[in-house]
Amino acid sequence: MDTNTSDSTVAEAIFQLEKVSVYYGNFEAVRKVYMDIPKNKITAFIGPSGCGKTTLLRCFNRLNDLIPGARVEGKIIFHDKELYGQGMEAVEVRRRIGMVFQKPNPFPKSIYDNIAFGARVNGYQGSMDELVERSLRQAALWDEVKDKLKENGLSLSGGQQQRLCIARAIAIEPEVLLMDEPCSALDPISTGKIEELIQELKQNYTIVIVTHNMQQASRASDMAAFFNVVTSDEGKRSGYLVEYDPTAKLFSDPQEESTKEYVSGRFG
Repeated sequence: MDTNTSDSTVAEAIFQLEKVSVYYGNFEAVRKVYMDIPKNKITAFIGPSGCGKTTLLRCFNRLNDLIPGARVEGKIIFHDKELYGQGMEAVEVRRRIGMVFQKPNPFPKSIYDNIAFGARVNGYQGSMDELVERSLRQAALWDEVKDKLKENGLSLSGGQQQRLCIARAIAIEPEVLLMDEPCSALDPISTGKIEELIQELKQNYTIVIVTHNMQQASRASDMAAFFNVVTSDEGKRSGYLVEYDPTAKLFSDPQEESTKEYVSGRFG
């Protein structure tokens, strides 16, 4: 099982995972993951349904804390501090580590207020107009919405709504953006725009993306982690990390047979 790579340590690691397991009650949903997530890179989690990709992603901003019975074992180190250690407040973690979900979920507010909401909650002292414009520009949406900032965010197209959600996430100036299949509900043109946007955003953010789309993973990521699933005698499915390498290497020269079968489309 090739779960380590020397190449991933060339860039500074923003997350270091040491024997991370995720449980729902007594059920181990993700098993003993070791990996480093490099700063200002795009890391893609790939693998079949039920292999724990989203479960692991949600550990990085402690969203699993909100699920009754969920717990994380092992260590996730973020900037030399344990993410689940004493003194780490989940609210502060989520401010520094933003999340974009599979289905666009704008607030039922104006485009302007969608962006301004988080900044207001966090006591932002600067010019709100400038923050809104800057966030929408970073999300490649400004030119499309600058004349209708007072319109409801739900009036936008699906692709625009997703870019609005990205703008909303970056408005509170996080360090990391987590993206859980951000293009799965979008058409190919919107998907292309989001992929271009992700490439631009990695200049300022570390991005971790879950995707079922092999082409997207190969196009859009720097590092790729392949997860697989094992089914217990009781029929419960647990995910584990099979292989983690620079994306070009994982797709062109996978070390594990199951990785090879998955990226070539023979299973999954």
